Amino acid sequence: MQLNINGTTHDVDVEPDTPLLWVIREELGLTGTKYGCGIAQCGACTVLVDGYPTRSCVTPADSVLDAEITTIETVEETETGRKVVAAWVENQVPQCGYCQSGQVLTATSLLNDTPNPSDDDIAGAMVNLCRCGTYNKIRDAVRSASEA
Repeated sequence: MQLNINGTTHDVDVEPDTPLLWVIREELGLTGTKYGCGIAQCGACTVLVDGYPTRSCVTPADSVLDAEITTIETVEETETGRKVVAAWVENQVPQCGYCQSGQVLTATSLLNDTPNPSDDDIAGAMVNLCRCGTYNKIRDAVRSASEA
């Protein structure tokens, strides 16, 4: 099957129901997308599918054949992605960093759809879990990126 990941068409030989996460990590060697819970609850595995946050641990590869998939490895190729990453650094968001690729991609999607989000917009979109509890810094970074 063929998947468009980070602007490149990849031929992958996997079962149709193989989780997209395993295609990204194991078949393509893109390890920025993390395995967290395996049940789509934590968001560590979040990637963008046609611009929207998607939990790759439960997304079958054959369900995204015609989609454009973006991982953390290329998020800075867009203006919004660059602003989000810069805001993450400026606000010193990560502690352990494990969830941050999913957080950054989710924030990028939010700002693409809602360039000037309210606190309620941010709270509604930024639902990925952070075991370090950096939620206030995440909110501040989203605000900062929206103002950049």
